[in-house]
Amino acid sequence: MANKTIKVKQVASSIGRPEKQKAVLIGLGLNKMNKVVELEDTPSIRGMINKIPHLVKIVD
Repeated sequence: MANKTIKVKQVASSIGRPEKQKAVLIGLGLNKMNKVVELEDTPSIRGMINKIPHLVKIVD
C-alpha cells in the first residue's frame, strides 16, 4: 500500500509570528517563503497544517 503524500507551500513569512508558529513551520521543514515540501499525509501533519493555515497552503 502506497503512502499518500501532500505538498505544502509556505505563503507567508514567519517574521513577527509567535514562537509556537515558527516551531510548527520548522517542524514541517519550511523556513523560506514559497518553499514547497512533500510530506506524508498523516493526522499529525494535518494537525500541524491546521495550526498555521494563514502561513501555508496545500498545493497539487
